[in-house]
Amino acid sequence: MRLAFSVMMLWSGVGALTALPTEAWALTSDRYGVDMGLHLSYHASESADTASQEPDAVEALVGAEPLNPSVSITSPAGITLDLSALKISQTADPVSNPVSLDDDSIETLDFDVPIVRTPRVDRHVHFFTFQIRDRFEMWLGRLERHRGMVQSIFAEFNLPSDLVFLSLVESGFSTSAVSRSKAVGPWQFIKSTAKMYDLRVDNWIDERRDPVKSTLAAARYLRDLYHLFGSWPLAMAAYNAGEGKVGRALARTEGADYWDLTDTKLLKRETKEYVPRFLAAALIAKDPARFGLTIAPQSPMEYESVAIFRPLNLRTAAKAAGVSYEALKVLNPELKKDLTPPDLVYHLRVPAGTKDTLLANLSKFEDGKRVQAIRYQVRRGDTLARLAARHRTTAESIMEGNALDKSYRPTPGDWLLISKPAKAVAVASRASTGSPR
Repeated sequence: MRLAFSVMMLWSGVGALTALPTEAWALTSDRYGVDMGLHLSYHASESADTASQEPDAVEALVGAEPLNPSVSITSPAGITLDLSALKISQTADPVSNPVSLDDDSIETLDFDVPIVRTPRVDRHVHFFTFQIRDRFEMWLGRLERHRGMVQSIFAEFNLPSDLVFLSLVESGFSTSAVSRSKAVGPWQFIKSTAKMYDLRVDNWIDERRDPVKSTLAAARYLRDLYHLFGSWPLAMAAYNAGEGKVGRALARTEGADYWDLTDTKLLKRETKEYVPRFLAAALIAKDPARFGLTIAPQSPMEYESVAIFRPLNLRTAAKAAGVSYEALKVLNPELKKDLTPPDLVYHLRVPAGTKDTLLANLSKFEDGKRVQAIRYQVRRGDTLARLAARHRTTAESIMEGNALDKSYRPTPGDWLLISKPAKAVAVASRASTGSPR
């Protein structure tokens, strides 16, 4: 009843679902800031992600024939999986009439989200454990580095801890993942939703790539979706397709549940497969060994935050801290350049135990290379040529000082570093040393 009322209110007077869920639909916003000391466990050697759209491969399952859960299947690697051993009962039409797992259905596995068994789930289980076995093992290993952090944040928002596995079907918990719809990061936020949940996205920073900050945003978004729809399957479907599409589908079917919607043409095929894909990932991730998957032990790495009050090149910072450039890149995936932004203060993450070393050595590596520049916020009508002429510099100098490529076009609100004219720098230098004219 509460859900139906919410949908009616959204449709009232406008004939279309236009409002988006905010904290007003549920609880007052927690407005969690990023606590730099809250979650500090990270792996030092996260490998580069060469497949930016890895989870999209799962879409190959759409339209595939369902597996017979009573048979055993063997992978090319020689691993045999007996689907019947899962002991999950099913009905003649499990998609439209799903069966919830009993406590002893999968031996000792416990779930805190509704788990059902359908042919669609079976297809995804088979796909994960056989067709993309190595890749799924990599996803599980990558998630394991961040799993404790995600579950801690979800606990703060009173979310089911098993929702951590949603990140597997979103991105394989890749910080560099980019979908065809331009969704970015571990939790695959598009730009508009990211900004709605206070993630910074500009020409310097993309917080959608930051594991902690994007997880905080995902927790808030999932909480809002659950309070809007009152069902985790519907909330997950809305996370994939958007709350507007799911809300309109519910209104047209007069309050059907997610599984009813999968029998209609109101949801796209990707959304119909999304929840089964999550359920398959959760079943495997709960006990990978049961499915013949091996997850290598992950060595966490603690980090510290260093307050930086001027733009700093990451390679310079790495030399000053005595660590590798790659280690800093792994800890600071939100940085879009090899340069910290021209913020009044920026908190750079460095491996634990290296903060004091960086601060002590920074001047040795930075003096003589520091660029005299001003912070400028782009206004409407600004171009690189106009900015260069106004500040008596060159467009090439602005591009080089901001690590920009030739495709960059100034956008109102962007922050740029603009080098001071050489004459002004010389005057400032003489004034600081007391040299005569």
